[in-house]
Amino acid sequence: MKDQIWQRAEVESPCVKICVIHPQAKLCTGCLRSLDEIADWSRMDADQRRAIMAELPARKPLLSQRRGGRAARLAR
Repeated sequence: MKDQIWQRAEVESPCVKICVIHPQAKLCTGCLRSLDEIADWSRMDADQRRAIMAELPARKPLLSQRRGGRAARLAR
């Protein structure tokens, strides 16, 4: 039988240890959370964490847009 004492039914952090904040989106490029969400994560309850986790996939396109290239140079 597994030891039930040390198990926690907790929503894990989405952190992947790539901590770079995207300058326009203001989201971490690794986990897609905002700075406030990252700072408050340890104080959030499970429902708040689940709500953020559910939003993360929709944030990915905000970071995948190209920021450079020919179109950006022509716009200057």
